[in-house]
Amino acid sequence: MSLPHPPEDLLALSQSLCNKMVDVISTNGPMPFDRFMTMALYEPGLGYYVNGLHKFGQAGDFVTAPEQGPIFAATVARQIDEVASELKGDWTLLELGAGSGALARDLLGALEQPPKRYLILEPSAPLREVQAETLRDLPEHLRARIGWLNSPPDEPFDGVIIANEVIDALAVKRFEITEDGLAELGVTIAGDRFDWTCITPGDRLQQAWQSIVNTLPQPLPFGYRSEICVDLPGWLDTVTHTLRRGVALMIDYGYPRHEYYLPERSDGTLVCHYRHRAHFDPFVWPGLTDLSAFVDFTAVAEAAVDCGLEVSGFTNQSGFLLSLDAHEIVEKAEDDATRLRLAGEFKRLAMPGEMGERFKVIGLTRGFDWPLSGFELMGQLHRL
Repeated sequence: MSLPHPPEDLLALSQSLCNKMVDVISTNGPMPFDRFMTMALYEPGLGYYVNGLHKFGQAGDFVTAPEQGPIFAATVARQIDEVASELKGDWTLLELGAGSGALARDLLGALEQPPKRYLILEPSAPLREVQAETLRDLPEHLRARIGWLNSPPDEPFDGVIIANEVIDALAVKRFEITEDGLAELGVTIAGDRFDWTCITPGDRLQQAWQSIVNTLPQPLPFGYRSEICVDLPGWLDTVTHTLRRGVALMIDYGYPRHEYYLPERSDGTLVCHYRHRAHFDPFVWPGLTDLSAFVDFTAVAEAAVDCGLEVSGFTNQSGFLLSLDAHEIVEKAEDDATRLRLAGEFKRLAMPGEMGERFKVIGLTRGFDWPLSGFELMGQLHRL
């Protein structure tokens, strides 16, 4: 695929990041891919999510579900209101990685029972500025509830945690099945560019792979490449350990494990986004390109159980939206033009060929025994 060429100032930014990566490789040898991905996304001042460049919406590199229009947030708000009514009293909404702030803005506008606190876990200063600008026009009584955090709340709280397109941005290790067994894929320097190379797998990768391979229905062929997020269990425990009573909703693109590691998915799920173009070369313009991997939702469920959470629901985004009557938002539109616009939005969110099947929703609970309506119509816990 032909990608639009970045302007000179952005090329200079990417080159500065590349120089840092080259220094690490020259000093330490080939770099494990999860280290490369972490630098590409989060290296201070240079990484994709922290360099201040515009990421979201039509002018950025990709459009998330909340930026499609009001339907997504309004539907999620229905599920959150249901949870809040059972929690009773003051409750907190914690959003992990709020992106452009569109979901926070629209949730606060749609919730019948707004939280006492709407906390946004966002370490990136440039993204906090984007979010603050997005939230600026909310009524003062709603803006007063918003606060930003560098780390999860220290004190136990009752409420809801929501993460939309967050887990896919956690750094992953890449591996290859060779005749000699499992090999870790690292990044080396070949001429004037980065390239893949095999390195000895570390203990964490070996342990994670062993727990996965025992659950697969068949051995994977030689040459098979894919990803494992070895940091997922620790991350999930960190962001949920102070949730005393309530629900965590994780929404992302991904598969149950038996579909994630299909033999025909022989080059994994790593995907790159640049100016609304998806490609599969993570070494193109580091710092200017989003890197992500699809989510192994079976791994999310396993990590949740280890964290003392209950896996209370799993479905695709289409099932979640339909269970919460998202289509009614289209039907109740005030005029034909609005109805047509909302119908197009609903199609993008819910149709299998769009986001409806590719995106999944998992509901994790602690101290919360009520059913979650978003998983009623098309519950798929059996697929995990």
